Amino acid sequence: MIELSLSALLKVYGRRLGMRLLAGENGMDRTINSSDANRPGLTLTGFVEVVTFDLTQILGNHEIEYLRTLTPERRLQALEIIYQFDIPCVVITGRGRLLPELRVLANKHNVPLLRSEFDTTKFIHLLHFYLDDVFAPRATVHGTLMDVHGVGLLFAGRSAIGKSEVGLDLVERGHRLVADDTVIITRQAQGILVGRSPQVLQDHMEIRGIGFIDVKRMFGIGGTRRQKRVEVVVTLVDWDKEQNYERTGLDDVVETMLGVEVPLVRIPIFAGKNITVIAETIAFNHLLRVDGYHAAQEFNKRLIKKMLKNSTKSAESSSPERTS
Repeated sequence: MIELSLSALLKVYGRRLGMRLLAGENGMDRTINSSDANRPGLTLTGFVEVVTFDLTQILGNHEIEYLRTLTPERRLQALEIIYQFDIPCVVITGRGRLLPELRVLANKHNVPLLRSEFDTTKFIHLLHFYLDDVFAPRATVHGTLMDVHGVGLLFAGRSAIGKSEVGLDLVERGHRLVADDTVIITRQAQGILVGRSPQVLQDHMEIRGIGFIDVKRMFGIGGTRRQKRVEVVVTLVDWDKEQNYERTGLDDVVETMLGVEVPLVRIPIFAGKNITVIAETIAFNHLLRVDGYHAAQEFNKRLIKKMLKNSTKSAESSSPERTS
């Protein structure tokens, strides 16, 4: 499980979330493991049957105004209900007045108390926007990820089979490099897989016989991009005459990555084969399928129609009336 400490959250995302620390600085080593947040309105009234205490606790204008209606003694009791759980932090949103009891309890329990200048709705939206990717399921794969005609092609295969060389050829033809050798893939909302390069390898490729090259400096800023959706896996395999490779394209083959099925195309490699043009064809074919046109299925329909027509003609020519 990926965890993010409160100190790292404030350091990296504090300005973007409009946050600053008010109290409880001794608890900044506490961690969060989700971009979700909880508004403990019912909890303040004493209902603790369903408490998501492991999430960021947000006190918005409604919660603060409710607490202000209570006497100081009753207010402290209501807040103690929240602090009895092992919560990571409390965030006050908006520009409401800070209640002194909140500062006291934050220091007492070593739970960071933060304030965001944004209202509750916007803060929750920003929290998801910045942290969804941080906590998304992820995997690291060996391959080359390219943006080809707007389609994310992930080239896979054994080491030294030529993935980087195909990627370099595609860049030279005007396509864009996302990641080479090591690709970090995260599963985002709606089962979307997004790939990117580790920062240390960003914009670089390793070409055997040459070494590392800086694609961005060599081909210009249009030769790279930071991330891309993984839409098709292209696996390069050594040619084996004993193997049966796909000839019609009628059967849709997929590869499961992080629980998401991704179309898979296996391309046998042998001397003289133009993999770059094939890669561009795979991208165009994927775009057509997304648009609702499946070339193999359409060809199959045409073939069946032709066979039925020929069969009808053959039956008519062999009927008794015809022969007489």
